[in-house]
Amino acid sequence: MAVNMDNKTIKQLIEKVLKADGRLWNEDITELNQTLLLDLVEKIDETVIDLLLQEKDLREKFFVKIKDAYIFKTNDFRFFMEENKEDNSYTAYKNRIGLTVGKKFLKDTDVVVLDFPYKDCVLEGGQSTEEGTDTYFEYSEKAENYEEKQGKRKEIFFNSVLAHDEIDRLFDAKALTNWKRFTKDGEQEVKEIKRDEDGTIKENLIIKGNNLLALHSLKKQFAGKVKLIYIDPPYNTGNDGFKYNDNFNHSTWLTFMKNRLEVAKELLTNDGTIYVQLDYNEVHYLKVLMDDIFGKNNFQREIIWDMTVLSGYKTIAKNWIRGHDSILFYSKNPKNFKFNKLMQPHTKDYEKMFNKTDKDGRRIMIAHGKTRYWDETKDKGKPFGDVWNDVMSFQQQPTSSERMAFDGQKPEKLLERIILSATDEGDIVLDFFGGTGTTSSVATKLKRQTITIEQMDYMETKLKSRMIETINGTHNSVLSKTINWKGGGDFIYFELAKWNETAKEKILSCENLKELIKLFDEMSEKYFLSYNLKIKEFREKVIKEEEFKNLTLDEQKKMFIGMLDNNQMYINKTEMADKKFGIDKKDQKLTSQFYNSEK
Repeated sequence: MAVNMDNKTIKQLIEKVLKADGRLWNEDITELNQTLLLDLVEKIDETVIDLLLQEKDLREKFFVKIKDAYIFKTNDFRFFMEENKEDNSYTAYKNRIGLTVGKKFLKDTDVVVLDFPYKDCVLEGGQSTEEGTDTYFEYSEKAENYEEKQGKRKEIFFNSVLAHDEIDRLFDAKALTNWKRFTKDGEQEVKEIKRDEDGTIKENLIIKGNNLLALHSLKKQFAGKVKLIYIDPPYNTGNDGFKYNDNFNHSTWLTFMKNRLEVAKELLTNDGTIYVQLDYNEVHYLKVLMDDIFGKNNFQREIIWDMTVLSGYKTIAKNWIRGHDSILFYSKNPKNFKFNKLMQPHTKDYEKMFNKTDKDGRRIMIAHGKTRYWDETKDKGKPFGDVWNDVMSFQQQPTSSERMAFDGQKPEKLLERIILSATDEGDIVLDFFGGTGTTSSVATKLKRQTITIEQMDYMETKLKSRMIETINGTHNSVLSKTINWKGGGDFIYFELAKWNETAKEKILSCENLKELIKLFDEMSEKYFLSYNLKIKEFREKVIKEEEFKNLTLDEQKKMFIGMLDNNQMYINKTEMADKKFGIDKKDQKLTSQFYNSEK
């Protein structure tokens, strides 16, 4: 019976019966895809459950019989699989040095996904960045081959998942550094932070750092003050950065979004709204999540952005041609929310039909023996519907001067429509997946206040440089020409002060195990490591063993990152005066001003 079998034998039996499901194995059928298995188990996949049920020993261990039905013990199965990964693997070493994930953690649904994965990537259905050409992908292997041929850098980001009871001071206000103000006259020192009569900060802000922690740091100053949130998060296609993350599967992606949406809701005004743009991979699951967070009665519309291009790999798919994104539109209150009705102008051909005038000089159209008068209110345009096919994507206009070398970039005309419909001049617009800065650039041109958060280093070459062009009036876009934008305004740039985050960046930059081992002493002496970590065991034994040396570099990096205390990735405001962090007096003063703790 299964209860008398050791765990290794049970694991072998599981792998044996699951050999019948080709989805769970790599091409050589030598390694079980455990991430996919657990994802399928969570979804109660009929094929997987049936295979496990047919084996008597597994049926006795992982099922309970109630009358004539067998109930699958999902949590027990997940825990067993996590605790019994292959011997001599990354997991075995992780357990040995004190970084094991406990049973309570695995069953805890209140978790936080901290790290932000790579966003500048080849998205499924996305376009190339080379020579202004369009390339479309139907299958992930084509995207990967393309990425390799073009020499795009493959970044590795390991998501960190924390249980609620592991959170110490993760969400405390963070110290803020590297303050700079940018105006038409160039870069300037930040001497003060402007506020309006009620004390609200009246500055355009660009913030570099983890967006979850940045949102919590914004909460004290901006709770209930943001009129519009627009975000364009990673789509979790399997071709974007999430494919490089350990177990960053469907459920973890949703947790990643849940953490951020919950605090984002607190920032919205009572009449505020949020727009989230995705494709088919996750939009329907996110709809259910947002129903839970914002309330089902606050769902307003699913906007379909039609950007169909009939070319490339899409056309050979044995299926309907994909060609749209979805934008989920929610309010904070079901009826009292800001919405400016926008009108879509009629075509010139429509106007030409009113080609006659009556004796009073009124324009008329005569058709089928009936006379119709031009109505200044009705005939200037018609309201927009929830299907938008008049805004071209960069797949449809690959040579646009507005386009940057960034897959997934959205056109300014798309953001213009959303911002005009949801805000008035002076309102605050927030985008915490800043990307290339489309939202912040458009909001500035439309005289809104903007707050933008981005973690990746391309902020310097994409987002910040674009905003400098915007305030200088040199940014070339259709919107700039349409509204005759000549520049104006300014913005403040600052960063969350990094601590363990710096150590993580050093780990990721290592090119071999020798460099990682050299870094370990610095990590032990300078940074905050997990309280569970057996430092002596790792330093004196583990790093010398051949099995550890034979782990892939990615697994070795993942282990080193796992040693870091996630509560200390950035420096808390309350600790910024500690000399070991090296934060100068000017940054400390501005941080205090920002949080309004120093007048």
